[in-house]
Amino acid sequence: MWRRGPAGRCAGRLPKLDVRRQIVPVPILLVTGFLGAGKTTVVNHLLAHAAGRRIAAVVNDFGAINIDAELIAGASDGVVSLSNGCICCSLEGDLLRTLAILLRRDPRPDFIVIETSGVADPSDIVRNLMDPVIWRDAPLETVLCVVDATTSPETLNDALLRSQLRTADVVALSKVDLVDAVGRAQLLDAVRTLRPAAVIVDALHGEVPAALLFPADVQRVPAPREPGPRRPASDRFETLSWTSERPVSLPRLQQAIGRLAPKLARAKGLFETVQQPGRLMVFQFAGGRATLAAGGEPAAGVPRARIVFVAEIGVLSIAEIDRIMEECIEAG
Repeated sequence: MWRRGPAGRCAGRLPKLDVRRQIVPVPILLVTGFLGAGKTTVVNHLLAHAAGRRIAAVVNDFGAINIDAELIAGASDGVVSLSNGCICCSLEGDLLRTLAILLRRDPRPDFIVIETSGVADPSDIVRNLMDPVIWRDAPLETVLCVVDATTSPETLNDALLRSQLRTADVVALSKVDLVDAVGRAQLLDAVRTLRPAAVIVDALHGEVPAALLFPADVQRVPAPREPGPRRPASDRFETLSWTSERPVSLPRLQQAIGRLAPKLARAKGLFETVQQPGRLMVFQFAGGRATLAAGGEPAAGVPRARIVFVAEIGVLSIAEIDRIMEECIEAG
């Protein structure tokens, strides 16, 4: 079963916010970064170490299958309450409508974290959040840009990555354990050139100091910010979402990913394998690296394999992925 979709945008009509005026606003943390940079890992860490804060996480996943929401909250849609008082919801309408729903909750969250799509220009989202009706109850406090530390300085010439960095108050370098001191220093110099005002921190395993992200005084409303110039909208990436009602062969899957890797910008998925029936594996591919981790138990009525592939438009065809991925299913 295949679904194809372009990069989504955070546009839409402003909904009426029928919320009671509160003395204490709900600050927003906007998490941006390119495909596979590690945004979900950062959000996971924030939710797992909330320290008594009621955090509402809004996941704007790229693709038809909302894998990120499953990794964060154990559910694919709706609003899911977590044991530590946090909640997670998927962005299924426009952003402003989702924020209005969160602000109506009782009790309201202490903070709202918005994880953008890896191909979203944060300046467009900032522009939406500057609306006076939103700003009154949910002001944008911090923009965090997550950057893969293995990224070459030349890669930062990409217009989208530059826009993500130039919007950031804090830049978190993920995967710092995968780069040497020379490579890290070169990337730091490139980031500082693009965004000299940003605070740059290492974020091993998604850990970013909360003091950099959340205000000490929640009653202090930050000043509105300039979202930056509007870039011409263009669809650069597309998704191909593959599902199977049968488990996959892990050795064959590894071979398939090896064949597809040169054309992929990102891939992620959940699947059951022939080698370990009754148990899901979590698959991630970014920056030319693939990882597997143990997941939970398969849910009834859900395909046993679900993988989202992200590539530049026209690089991959449905027929090619179909042919390669079907080889991962053992006959019998």
